Amino acid sequence: MRRDNQSSVSEFILLGLPIWTENQGIYYTLFLVMYLITVLGNLLIILLIRLDSCLHIPMYFFLSHLAFTDISFSSVTTPKMLINMQTQSQSISYAGCISQVCFFLFFGGFDSFLLTSMAYDRYVAICHPLHYTTIMSQNICFLLVTVSCVLSCTGTLLHTLLLVRLSFCGDNTLPHFFCDLSTLLKLSSSDTTVNKLVILIVGTVVLTLPFICILVSYGHIGGTILRVPSTKGICKALSTCGSHLSVVSLYYGAIIGLYFFPSSNNSNDKDVIVSLLYTLVTPMLNPFIYSLRNRDMKGALGNILSRGKFHHYDPLCPWIANWV
Repeated sequence: MRRDNQSSVSEFILLGLPIWTENQGIYYTLFLVMYLITVLGNLLIILLIRLDSCLHIPMYFFLSHLAFTDISFSSVTTPKMLINMQTQSQSISYAGCISQVCFFLFFGGFDSFLLTSMAYDRYVAICHPLHYTTIMSQNICFLLVTVSCVLSCTGTLLHTLLLVRLSFCGDNTLPHFFCDLSTLLKLSSSDTTVNKLVILIVGTVVLTLPFICILVSYGHIGGTILRVPSTKGICKALSTCGSHLSVVSLYYGAIIGLYFFPSSNNSNDKDVIVSLLYTLVTPMLNPFIYSLRNRDMKGALGNILSRGKFHHYDPLCPWIANWV
């Protein structure tokens, strides 16, 4: 049966954020500034990595993809939210809603797999430093990104195909600022048992397993660090992993708070706020985390600001050049 015969809903109404109408202008300005920082900050990371040859190593290869994914992930929901706040229009078309769900799931999953690849890169660098250049070759890095993209795309396609089969014949009001999959399922007049089962299975593959892999990687890293007799070596290892650990904590912390400790049926406000945290706040903080805590990024930025040059000499650059 075609969707046209199943559904009489041509658009959905997004209730938006739980804020008072008189405060809309203040929050609109705040979220607009945060979004611009997200886009410009992550674009700066991509630019620095692209132009500074000493950043052409696996860790920054993954970071550049993470920065692009963060821009895309935030852009799926934030512009529409800002438009709705500015125009006081809360509607979104059926096709627009399905597209938003599709891209939100894809970039969210891609983000998770990239963080896992970065954890594996840190594991190899610290636990197997002598074999690092062999294990983390250019082909392996491209393979990890490609597999991450394919896995995320597969899960997204499965969710989307199951979603478009559902009918929405009753209430079309979503108590959210974007089209959230679980919120859409609550509105459907069809049986959503299969959809919920797929959410559980795909969620395990896209979120739970990568998170476990990250924990295992850092477990091995911690064991290696504790065996290092030098305090300087411990500090160097911690500085290498500190930025990534901060981002992982923000990303998975928000998701765990949202899906493992959901709010009651009578109040959806907490879920909306937590969703805002990992769709807008976390992507905005990533550039600050990686620039303020990372010596290489600060060095590349300093070269641009002070001398207008994108390359600075470093003893590691000759072997880095072999990687690219």
